[in-house]
Parts: sequence; structure tokens; C-alpha cells
Amino acid sequence: MSRYNLTSANYPVLTGRSLQLFATALDNPLLRALLLPQLLKTGGLNQLRSLHCDEPPTYRPLYPGGQTPPAGKDQLVDEVASNSVPGPAGFCSVSDLARAYRSGDTTPLGVAERLLDAIAHSDQGERPMRAFIASNRDQVLVQARAATARIAAGQSLGILDGIPVAFKDELDVAGYPTTVGTRFLGRTPATEDATVALRLRQAGALVLGKTNMHEIGINPRSGNPHHGTVRNPYDLGRDAGGSSSGSAAAVAAGLCPLAIGADGGGSIRIPAALCGVVGLKATYGRISSHGSFPLDWSVGHLGPIGATVEDVLLAYGAMAGPDPLDPNTLQQPLPDFAGSHDVRPDSGQTPLRLGVYREWFEHADPEIVAACEAMLNQLVDRGATVVEIEIPELDELRIAHAITILSEMAASMANYPDNWQDLSAPTRISLAIGRAASSVDYVQAQRVRTRSMAIFADVYKTVDVIMSPATAILAPPIKPESLSHGLADLGAVTELMRFAVPGNMTGLPAISFPVGYSGAGLPIAMQAMGRPWEEDLLFRIARTAESLLSHQLPPSYVDLRAS
Repeated sequence: MSRYNLTSANYPVLTGRSLQLFATALDNPLLRALLLPQLLKTGGLNQLRSLHCDEPPTYRPLYPGGQTPPAGKDQLVDEVASNSVPGPAGFCSVSDLARAYRSGDTTPLGVAERLLDAIAHSDQGERPMRAFIASNRDQVLVQARAATARIAAGQSLGILDGIPVAFKDELDVAGYPTTVGTRFLGRTPATEDATVALRLRQAGALVLGKTNMHEIGINPRSGNPHHGTVRNPYDLGRDAGGSSSGSAAAVAAGLCPLAIGADGGGSIRIPAALCGVVGLKATYGRISSHGSFPLDWSVGHLGPIGATVEDVLLAYGAMAGPDPLDPNTLQQPLPDFAGSHDVRPDSGQTPLRLGVYREWFEHADPEIVAACEAMLNQLVDRGATVVEIEIPELDELRIAHAITILSEMAASMANYPDNWQDLSAPTRISLAIGRAASSVDYVQAQRVRTRSMAIFADVYKTVDVIMSPATAILAPPIKPESLSHGLADLGAVTELMRFAVPGNMTGLPAISFPVGYSGAGLPIAMQAMGRPWEEDLLFRIARTAESLLSHQLPPSYVDLRAS
């Protein structure tokens, strides 16, 4: 008998006045007491409370890896760069720009001037993209001139020198406010870089600015009534996904080959999937979170979104490794790039065992399932094997994740009691659920985490990676009435997050990569999730898939190499 227990639900969609009224009702203590019990029941809290769980709680999904000395970042990036392989045709990658700089076809200054104009142009018209919250033209040009001079003098800092990189506005970047997508945070600019920003800056990256995001990252959609809804470059009438919306849209539109996002429940992988680019959530503790806004301590990760797999690999090489300022990073093996090339047996690698939980895999839009199945077959043709698996208690894991992330976000926002009404209606509704969960509920969720980590560890005894679609639905249409006040659509949220949640609760690494396009030309993506610290296997699969896909550029793609 199957133990698959995830379901699709048809929840009411709230926008406009109905959304405002519901949020206002939850703000009222008397009405909240009437409305919340049903809301919590619908979300599965009663199911979590009734679950018998003997396991002790796990509050952070840390895995032993052995203490390592501080990683030599230049050495790691150089190792990736020395094994550079061609990316998909059309997309301008980090390697493409680096070669153009060194051949004299263009310069970082020329690229910076073009992209600043392109960003401004993308925000014009009736359907502005709104990928960026802030970009300081003068700061960008100062960096670009310095990189141009270094390269001309033969003193380049490496392959990332002069490469434009954007950062989700959840991370501190010196000289920029950190708004976290709100209208009240970030009153003054940050004075120091987050560790990931500092490491990329030290590698020569051209810091382009801060990208838009869903308010406090609490939803996998791209709506933001304060900074504008981020539109999908493949169809400006569609959602870009979230919460790292601007980072994915900027990369997909060609505004930069690399951007950094944050992922507490798929917030890197979901927008990367909907926008047709690559997104990585590494093992918990692999990449430092120092300098990111404290939102979701036990499920949050920082990571790269790139135009190609190699772009993500280069950023990972620059960012990953121990950081004394983040204790969670101090027990990890050094990143390994030796197995990140191809799944073919003749590549010198052991054939990979791809785990597929068939009912989970097929619980998605038919076009998505068909594209992912086709790519799975192509990976088998290259030498991989498929192993049928079962993963019990996925719904319990989903509920435990919801209680964990919403409780942690509610605790974070409790530091700003005077700004409750400054938050949008959908955010207040989600936080009300987090506020309603008790300490007993939170501990129960962490006990489920312990059980889930053991379940996945058992599955990985027979497979190397677990394959699934990245999302269960294509990029949803943007409802015009949601632009000013937001949207509450629990049904779509559940579909977008179906395959992402396990990686956050268990801390396991996962990568989202494109595998096809719908009949309407919308990107379709697949996810590979691996064992702790084995990001190299994920890159190996994603690189192979990339070589097999005929990529399509979005209609308004900007090629930064063009003069």
C-alpha cells in the first residue's frame, strides 16, 4: 500500500478588498480567535499535533564533516575555471564575459554601462520587470573602471574579475540599505558586506546592486506591493517565483550572469525554475549566512543563481567554505569539484543511481512531468540508473516546515512591533499563523525533522540522488488586482513548494536546472537532491542535462557582450 500522502488543495484566492478585510480581521483579537482555528486546521497543525513522535528535536540540520582549515578561495575558483566547459548556446556566461574581456572585444566598463541602461529600460513600459530594488550607478562604474584597468594591465583577480553580480535585498552589501523587501527596514546603508558578498567582491566581482524579493521572503511568489511585482522575462504577464524573485529574473533577462539569493523553502530553486536558470541550495552550513537578515535560522540558506551550471559552480567555489563568523560552517569537508562533469560511465565516474519516488515525481502539471521524464530517460541513456524509492511522511514534513519557518519569521518580526501595519496583508496573514503556533508545536516540528533526516538517510543507502520536478506548476499568471495589495493563494504556494521543502528541513543540498519548455514557451525545471556535502554530484547531473537541452532565450534577453 502506498504511503504517499501529499495532496493538491483548492484553497480560495484572496486579492484586493477581500484580502485586506481578511488581514484586518486577523488583526482583531476577537475575530482572530474565531478565524485562526480553521486556518490552522487547513494548514495541517492539528495533524502535526496528533502525530506520535518519540524522536528528540533537531533544531539545526547539521551534518558532521570534519573540521577543515579556511578554504583557499582562489584555489577553489581556479579549479573550476580550469575545467571550464561550454555553456548553453545564447546565454552569456561568466566564462563568455571573461573571454571577451581578455580578448579586448569588450571591457567591464562597457558592460557596466550597457547593463545599467538595460536595467533602467527593463523598468519602463506598462509591464516593468522590477528585478532591482537599488543599483548605485556611480558605485558600479567606479568598480568597472578598476576592473578594466586591472585586466588591461595583466593583473586580473581571476575569472570573476569584472563580472556583474547582484544580491537579494536580504543580504548586507556595503553602501546599500537592506530592506528585506519591506518599506520600513533598511533606513541606513549597510557598512559591511555579508561574507558571501565580501568573498565575491574579493574575487573581483562587480557588485551591481540589490534585487527585489517577496516581502521578508515569506512566499514563493514574486509580488511585492512596496517595490513592485517582479515579472518573468519569458512572459511579463507571469510570476517570476520567489522569494529571490529579482535575482532569478535579472539572470534570466541577461542583466547579470550571476545573482545571489536566499532559500528558506525553495526561494532560490523556485524562481530559478520558473525563470529558466540554475539555482543551488547547498548543504546546510556549507555557505556562510553571516550578514544576512535573521529570518529563518534553521531552514535558511544563501546560494547562487546563474545563467549556466558553470556560473553557479564558480559562485559556489568562491563562496563555500568555513567562515569564523558563522559557527554552522566550521564542521565541513572542503568542497569537491572532481565529480562535477558528466554522468557518462566513460567520463571516469561511477554511474549514478537516480532515486525516483514515482507518485511524488508525477504529482505535477502534465507538461512538467513529461519534460522531467524525458530528461530522466536521457540521463539513463548516458549511463545513469533509475531506482524506484518511497519517502514516507512527506506531508508531515511539509507541515513541520511551515510551522518552523513561520514561527521563526514571526519571532524575527516581533522585534518590530510598531511596524506591523507596514507589512502587506498577505505577510500579516502568514505571520499570524506563525504567532499562533505554540512552543510545543515548534518542538514537535523539530522532532519531525529528526525523523525525516533519518528517513532520507535510509533512502540514500540505495541511491545517490533523488530526482523530481523543481515545481509542480508553471509560472502562474500575475493577477492585476494583486499588484497594489498582494495576493494570498495557498493552493499555488503548495504546488510551487511541493518538491523544495525537504531540502530545507533536512539541510540536504539540492539544485534546480532547466529541462524544457511548455507549449506556451514557459521554462520547466528539474531538481536533484543529494547527500550532505555532495554538491559535486548535483553539478554533474545538472551539467549533463544542460548539454542535452536546446535552450531558449526569453524575448527581451540582453546580451552584455554586444557593443
